[in-house]
Order: sequence, then structure tokens, then C-alpha cells
Amino acid sequence: MKGTLVTATLNVDDLRVIDTDTHISEPPDLWTSRVPAKMRDLVPHVERNPSTGHQHWRIGDYWLMGTGFYAVAGWKDFPPHGPVDLDQEGVDAGAWDPAERLKRMDQFGIYAQILYPNLIGFETNQFIRLGHDVALACVQAYNNFQTEFASIAPKRFIPITMVPFWDLEASVVEIKRCADMGHRGILFANKYEQIGLPPFFDPHWDPIYAAVQDLDLSVNFHVGFSSSTDGSAASMQKMLDNFSAPAAALGTAIGLMSNGESIGKIVTSGLCDRFPRVPFVSVESGFGFLPYLLESLDWHWKGYGAMRDHKMLPSEYFRRQCYGTFWFETSTLPLLSTYPDNFMFETDYPHPTSMSPGPASPAEQPNEHIARHFADVPADITQKVLHGNAARIYHLD
Repeated sequence: MKGTLVTATLNVDDLRVIDTDTHISEPPDLWTSRVPAKMRDLVPHVERNPSTGHQHWRIGDYWLMGTGFYAVAGWKDFPPHGPVDLDQEGVDAGAWDPAERLKRMDQFGIYAQILYPNLIGFETNQFIRLGHDVALACVQAYNNFQTEFASIAPKRFIPITMVPFWDLEASVVEIKRCADMGHRGILFANKYEQIGLPPFFDPHWDPIYAAVQDLDLSVNFHVGFSSSTDGSAASMQKMLDNFSAPAAALGTAIGLMSNGESIGKIVTSGLCDRFPRVPFVSVESGFGFLPYLLESLDWHWKGYGAMRDHKMLPSEYFRRQCYGTFWFETSTLPLLSTYPDNFMFETDYPHPTSMSPGPASPAEQPNEHIARHFADVPADITQKVLHGNAARIYHLD
């Protein structure tokens, strides 16, 4: 593989690094080319937004992000100056082209990637408002697209199923359909109460969890869930017009740490008791603060007497079936020895915080980062967090 780095103690290429969080920037014709003809005027499509002069996604009367908004890998400028159009000069084609993505993976020393969406994952509420049949067709079209994307290198691209969670029966059918196509898990969300649905740990969702458990899949909670009903373009433009680098840094850091709340609910709500064989993955969780969180949960679990009604501690549930992902951390790596079987490496390619070097990014190339910062991590732990844990959860070689 191109870009391999070898040190005295660590051969990155030999590890077959699995990147457990990456995104596909949806091509402009994703939905219009895949839904029935009668729905093509209703589904998400791309138009030039008169307010910005750029190509934006549009659903009905609502303008969403520019097509290139999330494709920041290697971008030349600091925020608020970022890519807008997907075909804009300077946008890394690996964000949307699978052949180019493979080139970038070889350059970065990445063997396989777990694939997540942008638009349909972050703007799901906009899809729901299209009505049951159209929204379901959009989900199916996205899952078909992702399967096609992965087909160019099925051992290296690992699709994760988008579920029409607003319809439990349809969700179970779609999970089974996508499992037959080679998908290795489902994308779920941790803030359903924001749109008037039960929280993710409520028994309401048990048919979905049961299907996942029966099929030996994983449940992946990706950070970020929008409850907006008025489109994201205007609100994002307002934020960019009033951009503050310190505020953005704080907001991103605290936003990532908010995954701790979801992890806490997974291990204290009874969800793990009902589905003891389901792997729950908190994507973009980070790592360093979680040993503290779990120790705190155990301490207070005992202090409030929860042990009288539960045989296991929160940390024990976590060890048994919960996982997190991390990317840029370095000083916290010695703590991996506390939970060596529960964390996995990611790059978040091609998002703004990703391990994608560029003029406006502090990132090192992933294989360089690994060779430099994992050199003192015990070899067995390194193998687990860079390959073994993900290979077990997603059933990879």
C-alpha cells in the first residue's frame, strides 16, 4: 500500500488499519436517478441557491447545505472559508468518487473504511416531512447507492444501513434487505426525542434492536442529529457570517464530549440487558474522557444503590458490548490499556476535523500519525484499536 511508514517497532501497513468513521458526499443525482419517476420532483436535488450563487441541496421549499460543504479534507483556508460546490477547485474528489477514495486510502495507509452519509444522516427530519412513501424511497435509494459505492472494493468499503426509523416495520425490512447486500450495521441516532419520538433506549425501538441482534449487526450512533424544520442553509450562513474561531473550537469539543451522555444512557437504561449481543458504537466519541466517565458512573451506581437491582456495573456493560472511536488524540493513548477491547481508530474523512492534512489543518497524514504516536503503545493494544476491534464488530478479515 502506498504511503506505508515503518519504524523500529511499528509497521503501519501490516496492521491493515480500519478507519471506523468516514463519510460520502452524496453526488447531485443520488436521489433523482434512483427513485421512481413519479417521485423525482419531490426528492432532494441540487439547484443554484440565489442567496449564495452556489449549488445547494434543496428539498421542497427548503435550502440545505452546499454540495461540497462537508468535503473539507485538505482544504486551503480556515473557516469560515470552506468549499461549497462539490466540483469546486481544491475539493478532494475522494469525498465522493470511490476510485479516488481508494487512492487516498492507499496514500494514508488505510486498509478499510466504514461509510456514513452526510445529508440524509444529518438532515433526516427534512426527509421525514416528504411523507412516508417518498421518505422510504429516499432511504432505499441511499442504501442502494452506498452498496454500489462499496462494490468497487467490497473488502475495503463497509456500508452502514440508513434506517427509516419513523416506521418500525419498514426499518426491520430494510435492515434485513441491506444485510443481504453486505451491510455490517445500522446508523441510529441518540436524540429522537427532539423530533417527538421516544428516546433511543425506550422499548419502542426493540423491534429494530432485535433485528440487529438476530442478524449479528452493530448499532452505530453517529454524533450529530438535526431537528431543524426550516432548512440548514440560512442558519449555517448566519453562523458563518458571525464566525468566531474560539467559539467554534469550544462548541466542537463540547459537542463531541456530549457523546458521553448517550454512552451513559446505553449502559444504565436496561438496553444492554434486553439486547446483550448487540455491539453499540458511539461514533466520534473520542476516548480520553471516557475512562473517567465510566469510573464516575460505577462510583455513583454503587453510591445510589443501583447494585441492589442490577448485577453488572455500567463499566461492565461497556466492556461487554460498547465501543467508541477516536482520531487526533495523543496524550491520552496510555489510557487505552484500561479498555483495550472497546475503542477503534477513525479519521472522519473528509470532514472539517478529519485526519486530512492541508494548509489549514493541524492533522498529520494518518499513517504518519500512527507511526509517531503509537510507537510506545503496546503492540497487542495497537493491533486491537487499529484493526482487531473493528474487524470483530464489522466481521472483516
